[in-house]
Amino acid sequence: MKIKFWGVRGSIPTPMNQAQLQGRIAAIVQRIQPSDLVSQESRDIFIAGLPAYLSEIIGGNTTCIEIRPSDDTCIIIDAGTGIRTFGNDLLKRREKIKKFHIFFTHFHMDHITGLPFFEPAYKEGTEIHFYSPQKHMEKAINEQIRLPYFPVTLDAFMAKMYFHYLKESPVNIGTAQITWRGVKHPGGCFSYKITENNKSFIFSTDTELIQRDFRRNEENTKFYKGIEFIVIDSQYTLSESIEKIDWGHSSNSLVVDFALSWDIPKIIFFHHEPKHEDMMIYKMLKTAKWYKDRVKSSRLEIGVAKEEMEIEL
Repeated sequence: MKIKFWGVRGSIPTPMNQAQLQGRIAAIVQRIQPSDLVSQESRDIFIAGLPAYLSEIIGGNTTCIEIRPSDDTCIIIDAGTGIRTFGNDLLKRREKIKKFHIFFTHFHMDHITGLPFFEPAYKEGTEIHFYSPQKHMEKAINEQIRLPYFPVTLDAFMAKMYFHYLKESPVNIGTAQITWRGVKHPGGCFSYKITENNKSFIFSTDTELIQRDFRRNEENTKFYKGIEFIVIDSQYTLSESIEKIDWGHSSNSLVVDFALSWDIPKIIFFHHEPKHEDMMIYKMLKTAKWYKDRVKSSRLEIGVAKEEMEIEL
């Protein structure tokens, strides 16, 4: 199973602005020594040695991930602005997928706003299957993608559309099995567990971790125990989360506590705060790693989600 990130920001698209770009260039130039410029090899070594916050881009698109089980079924979670990039990439590579399975965590604007820009939806012979545990899925999407909020409706799609209410868990999509669980977020939200060949990961965006998530009951144990990794909302620092209780998001330190509580070997920070520049996100990663070491957990791996990052499970 392969997982690829196409949108990792929370709340609103966050493109890099001119000042941020110039600041990054200036920071790189300040590090250059004459010896770094003598050959192509020295230049490559210099670039490879730059810190991640200067050499890599977190990305500014909102939530969308692609999942490809071993049979190459195309599963998508959420249709934030990242789905536009994904669709364009498919067309660029001339990959002709005829059936898409799109699962929604919830229907806040940043998680569906890319849907009308998904180019494969305008190709004849395509099928798009939508899934949600929320009964109002079709109504929620149609009400936001219409006048006066948008110039066209979903009727403009050439693809055939099917809406599936997720009632009984699990559901099988190709060779993958998908289960779900409600998490705390204003208006409701669902995390998804995707399993194939006895290996599982969880995608849990827009999640405010609370006491019930740590309880050792049957439901939690079945969902969280034994997974390979979790992609989880880590939008806030600890101080921000204290100021924003009930906003529906978690802090980096609480996510570490959660992973340690359930013996999850790897966490990937997701749904990055739009006010946080890349350097801040990497500082939060560094703080989380320090905290992990402080509680003496050498097994736990921590990373941050970046656009076009791929994971193979």
